[in-house]
Amino acid sequence: MSTVLPGTRPEEAQDSPRPLHQLLEQPDYVFRAITRVGGGIVLAIMALVGLFLAGNGVGAINAVGLGTFLTTQNWAPETNDFGIAAVLWGTVQIAAVALAVAMPLSLGTALFITEVTTGWMQKALTSLIDLLAAVPSVVFGLWGAYMLQPNVVDFSKWLSTWFGWIPFLQVDGVDPGSPLRDTVPFTASAFIAGLVVAMMIVPIQTSIMTESFRRAPIGEREGAYALGGTRLGMIRTVVLPFGRGGIIGGTMLGLGRALGETIAIYLIISPVYAINFHVLEKGANSIAAMIALKYSESNESAMSALMAAGLTLFVITMLVNITASAVMAKSRSGAESEG
Repeated sequence: MSTVLPGTRPEEAQDSPRPLHQLLEQPDYVFRAITRVGGGIVLAIMALVGLFLAGNGVGAINAVGLGTFLTTQNWAPETNDFGIAAVLWGTVQIAAVALAVAMPLSLGTALFITEVTTGWMQKALTSLIDLLAAVPSVVFGLWGAYMLQPNVVDFSKWLSTWFGWIPFLQVDGVDPGSPLRDTVPFTASAFIAGLVVAMMIVPIQTSIMTESFRRAPIGEREGAYALGGTRLGMIRTVVLPFGRGGIIGGTMLGLGRALGETIAIYLIISPVYAINFHVLEKGANSIAAMIALKYSESNESAMSALMAAGLTLFVITMLVNITASAVMAKSRSGAESEG
């Protein structure tokens, strides 16, 4: 038997909820208009950047062909012998090293802030992470070149000595049994550049993961404790599953930042235009660093080639960031934890 509300005809009565219509006031309309205009401006700027790169770079790609552009390692635009195979590989290699270091560090830091610390310490650590995100890239680059590199080359040599049987950890021309401290082959490597970039992307990954973990339902946390679970068990069964989207999204946003990093890598690497599979060995490159290195000395044809390289990096970075945003939006709207 259904209940008929006053003023409602019996034939209009139904068990399903009635539709609700949102009534916006004047400030709401103003706020919505401002946010739409701001979002539209951002999208327009990104579209203009893409069109600018495409308009200036397509000519260079057509001159050598898309297949040649993607597979050639050399970079000599003056003779139409150029491609991004080597610098694209170096970009991915440095970003992979950065993610391998930054992801577990960010995950542990985020869990420490949300699940271990409380009060003033939690606020201080959160503020410190936010401040690290504001440090300029050139500062990280100088720190990596003049402080980190001299102190990490011995670790690189140790990795090559004991784990050189792994192909990408080999370093050619180095005698593991030599008593001399020959660290030159281990400087200016993709490994060191990746460590510096890792320190740069830790803040953004940590901030996103922290916010994701904080939204874990308090009821499920208390339920895990009520069933006799430990803090580690609660984190494993409630916090981590609920924050999975934040972990993935933060990692991918960090990847987008790592792919486009310029100055820090430029200050550390020794540029080469050949694919180097040995991550610990001297000699690396990236698309962004190559553009910074070659920009001032480029003529019209060389500038078009640099624009083509920039277009490739722009497309890759946009795809990574769009995917990360989609993953994070999905996690916000329907995150669930596993029992």
